[in-house]
Amino acid sequence: MKKRLTYTEFRMLRDNLPHGAIDIIANRLGITADEVRFYFHASAEDGVPTISGVHHEEGPDGGFVELDDLKILDAALELINKH
Repeated sequence: MKKRLTYTEFRMLRDNLPHGAIDIIANRLGITADEVRFYFHASAEDGVPTISGVHHEEGPDGGFVELDDLKILDAALELINKH
């Protein structure tokens, strides 16, 4: 299932992650911390490699982000809701 967020919503989500969340999510999902970082900072304009499954679309207020795989997003939301 895909999810579409405004860039502002996506950025607020990223900014609300508790300290250490990148490593917690990576360990929980069995992926690298870099994969989690790239998921939340996936912008070639920032000099960060883009990853598959995170798509940017131009629009007002930074545009939109469409996520193909929600497992990182779901883990992040779970951590935010616990804090």
